[in-house]
Amino acid sequence: MVYKFRVILDAEEDIFRDIAILDDDTLEDLHNAIFNSFGFDGMEVASFYTCDETWNQEDEISLFDTGDVPGEQRIMSDYKLSDILDKENTKIIYVYDFINMWTFLVELAAIEEQTAGAIYPETLFAHGEMPDEALEKNFEADNADDFYDEFEDGLDDDDMDMFEGDDSYEDYGFEENWN
Repeated sequence: MVYKFRVILDAEEDIFRDIAILDDDTLEDLHNAIFNSFGFDGMEVASFYTCDETWNQEDEISLFDTGDVPGEQRIMSDYKLSDILDKENTKIIYVYDFINMWTFLVELAAIEEQTAGAIYPETLFAHGEMPDEALEKNFEADNADDFYDEFEDGLDDDDMDMFEGDDSYEDYGFEENWN
């Protein structure tokens, strides 16, 4: 079977590519098809993220094994597309280049029979020009103020006066320990 994806760049302008790829190809094959269709050189690290129906990010599937124990973490080449995407699970997030954070919403649009003589993967349609820079991301948690409040101890600089003149600790000195 052939999976047809719409890959949308998270940007202000409409920029997307439609890609056809075989269902038994891997996520690494889809990664290669995406960076080629958008004109990247493929020299940067990338990851896919599973997500729910409203694009909430879940599990990371990286290009390389970054785990503490080699071989313990599954990577893109370990997953056939049909292993994680089907008629019920149609969405996945793709991030290319963790410095610039090019973020793409990848959605399975159709599952069709293979066309005789077609070569896959194939870019079926391209719309929009890539911007010079990725859209700036704000990675602030929704509950960041709650997190700060949880650890607020209620002490201010005046409260630290209680430690002045206390010679019960030994001064190790900066210079003698760090030269």
